[in-house]
Amino acid sequence: MTSYSAADHLYMQQALRLAEAATRRAAPNPGVGCVLVRDGRVIGEGATLAVGSDHAEIQAIKDCLSRGDSPRGATAYVTLEPCSHHGRTPPCAGRLIAEGVARVAAAMVDPYHEVAGRGIAMLLAAGVEASAGLMEAEARRVHRGFLSRVERERPWVVLKAAATLDGKTALLNGNSQWITGPQARQDVQRLRAASCAILTGSGTVLADNPQLTVREVPVAVQPWRVVLDGALKTDPSSRIYQGGRVLLASCAADPARLAAYQRQGVEALMLARGDGGADLTDLLRQLAARGVNQLMVEAGAGLNGALLRAGLVDEIVLYLAPSLAGDAARGLFAWPALTDLADKVRLDIVDVGKVGADLRLILRPGR
Repeated sequence: MTSYSAADHLYMQQALRLAEAATRRAAPNPGVGCVLVRDGRVIGEGATLAVGSDHAEIQAIKDCLSRGDSPRGATAYVTLEPCSHHGRTPPCAGRLIAEGVARVAAAMVDPYHEVAGRGIAMLLAAGVEASAGLMEAEARRVHRGFLSRVERERPWVVLKAAATLDGKTALLNGNSQWITGPQARQDVQRLRAASCAILTGSGTVLADNPQLTVREVPVAVQPWRVVLDGALKTDPSSRIYQGGRVLLASCAADPARLAAYQRQGVEALMLARGDGGADLTDLLRQLAARGVNQLMVEAGAGLNGALLRAGLVDEIVLYLAPSLAGDAARGLFAWPALTDLADKVRLDIVDVGKVGADLRLILRPGR
């Protein structure tokens, strides 16, 4: 087993920061970070660009050359194993070899079937010292969307919700604006910007007529907006269907009714039927096939509860306002009545922080 120094960890931390910043723009590719170091000095760094453009290693090499230096003899710290195949771009492992890099320390092996250890093998065969495993747990967190799509054939699902301290998302009459403060709502915009797609249900479209676009946060391309409307109950003129990059997921294979949405530029996803409605696993599988690494859910109690019951929620970002709405107001998750507390849904608290006047909890369903 390869041992790594404190300096190795320091440089990999820098690469991971670069990777995290590149995750959204690189999708569906992983947002990889790379740092080139020689004699204790960073001589180049880079992160993956949009699909079809440079990977992180190439960006780091170009950065090094632009500084008037050479990568020869350097160590490359990369958050994911360098690719070994010709895809939209040539293999990064081959370029590292050609530039004379002496050592490659990767955080983890790339599980994608075209790579899957072949990049490390290519480097070793060329006499480059190469290994994977430096800060792997941290890299898996940064690359969680890509890894979920490749390993599980579904996106990493982040469910966002906002509620009062007594767990209410809206009044009985549907009034929900605004439960949380402006800082929390701004934080939601950042969460949207980090997502490849945003999913909501027909009930939310009918009740709130939302846009679900990224606002006030710079983003090169708006995320896909996905409406789950099994029976085509929503109005094709609803705001969410305007502006392009919209998917309508439904079980209703009715060409005449679908045409009204398609005239707005909406694409239809035909879903299999599951228990009680659309097959949610089929929906996630189809989104993954379209390159969606991270899916954000902004929906009502019905879809929230269905996803949670199906075991399809990876993370919950819950904003709690310091207020009470009363017993009659609407709740977070539609759930069958329990007769035993042992059946309650268990959540692990990952992080707790304050955003303006509100609390933000990051939670993971207990496995």
